[in-house]
Amino acid sequence: MNAPADAPPQERSEKDILNGLQEKVSASRLSLFLQCRLKFYFRYVLRLTKPKTPSLHVGNSVHAVLKKWNKARWLQTPLSLKQAHDAYTEAWADTSEGKPVWDPGEEETEKTTGWRLVDTYLRESHVPPDLKPDAVEVPVEADLARHGLPRLIGILDLVQRRQIIDYKTSATTPNSEKVAHTTEIQTTSYSVLYRHNTGDQESGVALHHLVKLKNPKVVITTMPPMTSRQETRLFHQMEAYLAGLQRQDFIPSPGMQCVACEFFNECRKWH
Repeated sequence: MNAPADAPPQERSEKDILNGLQEKVSASRLSLFLQCRLKFYFRYVLRLTKPKTPSLHVGNSVHAVLKKWNKARWLQTPLSLKQAHDAYTEAWADTSEGKPVWDPGEEETEKTTGWRLVDTYLRESHVPPDLKPDAVEVPVEADLARHGLPRLIGILDLVQRRQIIDYKTSATTPNSEKVAHTTEIQTTSYSVLYRHNTGDQESGVALHHLVKLKNPKVVITTMPPMTSRQETRLFHQMEAYLAGLQRQDFIPSPGMQCVACEFFNECRKWH
């Protein structure tokens, strides 16, 4: 018997969720699993929700403007600075993904900080406004079944002259060597996705950090095309992810990172 048209959708069982997570993986899921399996379990299996952090709201608002700016470049109708500001105001007011909890006076300060990041980036023209991108915010995936791995999925912020560009906001000036290491899962994943979907090799990867200092600045870290060693490392990491999910190996990884973890209280109760 079919369910009534207005019946509420049934919640997926934990088994179904785990099966789905074994079929597809993104760089963010993989990174979190390798960072702390219990945190992964809370976020992606139990799907516990937490209030949106102010820093995430700033980052999302900045990203929304850059996305719109790049799409306008792709359409070859570049945005004016005023249009970009209007887009930022609209993005800031959007709380569809959750409303942050602000301290008194914090929201206006952070709102100004976010716009100054956008303004700095656009005025310094780190990507020529009249140069049409290869792709903007493209959802892509790669079938890695022949390697015995899940489908790899992701969204490429920007591809320009075969260079994969990803935007990040940061409170401190990044160290290029450390950034290349800590983001390797993400950058290698993007390279795999690019090659599978274009049949071509990327010219490299660039991380554009918008740094929230008193005087905002943009720091660009460029990396060469993915090496075979990096691809092998990623595939082994994906194997560990798949094996861990199959064993339901969700254990905590206590460390300094726990101080800012949104699941700190839940983790303390784990047994």
